[in-house]
Amino acid sequence: MHLCETFAGLEEGVNRYDLLLLVKKVGQAGGFTPRMIQLLDYYLAYTRDCDWEEGSRPIVFQSLSRTALDLGVSERQIQKLEAKLFEIGALAWRDSGNHKRYGRRDPDTGRIAYAYGVDLSPLAELRSALEQKLHEKKLYDEAWLATKREISGLRRQIRGLLQEAQAEEGRDMATVAPYEAEYEEIAIQLRTHIGLAELRRLLARHVSLQSELLAVVGAVGKADADAVSRRTTLRPETRKGSSRSEPRFAHYNSTTPSNTDSCSPADPCFQESVAESPESTDPRQGSGVQHVTLAMALRAASGRLTELLPSQPGWDDVVEAAYRLRSRWGISQASWGEACSVLGRTGAALCLLLTDRATERTDRPVRQPAAYFRGLVAKGRGGELRLHASLFGLLERND
Repeated sequence: MHLCETFAGLEEGVNRYDLLLLVKKVGQAGGFTPRMIQLLDYYLAYTRDCDWEEGSRPIVFQSLSRTALDLGVSERQIQKLEAKLFEIGALAWRDSGNHKRYGRRDPDTGRIAYAYGVDLSPLAELRSALEQKLHEKKLYDEAWLATKREISGLRRQIRGLLQEAQAEEGRDMATVAPYEAEYEEIAIQLRTHIGLAELRRLLARHVSLQSELLAVVGAVGKADADAVSRRTTLRPETRKGSSRSEPRFAHYNSTTPSNTDSCSPADPCFQESVAESPESTDPRQGSGVQHVTLAMALRAASGRLTELLPSQPGWDDVVEAAYRLRSRWGISQASWGEACSVLGRTGAALCLLLTDRATERTDRPVRQPAAYFRGLVAKGRGGELRLHASLFGLLERND
């Protein structure tokens, strides 16, 4: 009641509907149920702008029965909703001696001359607290959505790794079944009724499963798989959209061939992949990609890959053709994305080229191209890959 007595009007530039909008945005986080908001909306519409000015009080003096009839509920339900709004500090009562609700407005000024009923002035005092709750709610919502995106990205990788395992020749399906069962258990629909803490526990299970699959299905050790998993899920989030250095953007599922980045940021799992020219180097890997010219790559390419190239191809065309050819050999999006992350787009394309040609060898041809491709990437991660030497060897055999 003290807040009602000290009410000095709303701040300049703020009206009662700004308060209502704030309440609606905060919602359940501030203790407001949809029914409570409906009643508050109804009462605010009953008041006038002059009621919220200094020297006045926003009091709703309409009878309880009229309010109940307008909202289609009982008087008892209105009283319960008012009690809940009172508990969170959104209203108070100015009672008459007989607890009846009545009042009168000055016909000339429109201001309340006297009134007894529901006093909404405490709502004005809630404004700063509601703004703080709204800020906290936004932080929570952003964290929830970011966690959901991470889980969705991991699910794409996990499905790709499972499909890759099933496609490998000689693979005992009994070794894959436990991972499929684990994925089915955690592949629940991500709905907002799941709290952030539970969602983060679900994320941890996805990270663990991805790490195990990379170690079992992929050509990497457990320590490397854990490192890949951490890098995939814990990297700083980037803004959506294409990089300025790569204006010609297309999603990896695009059916229209174009000179685009096949490891584009459209897939949040591979946001570290960047356009890389054959002249650039990475001191960590030293894969020799900087020593490979476009002419060398075109001469070493198989007929299958060459058929996918335009008449005057560039490096982007080679990358795009390699990306399109990967599905022929059962190389998953997850493996391709990891290759881009480790070796760059050009390095990934050259690994695909070498894998493609290795299937044509008359002496010990590769029977499991997907595993061979992952093996090249694993060598690149360990600094043991020499792409230029492999290309030189291919060219010598061709000559």
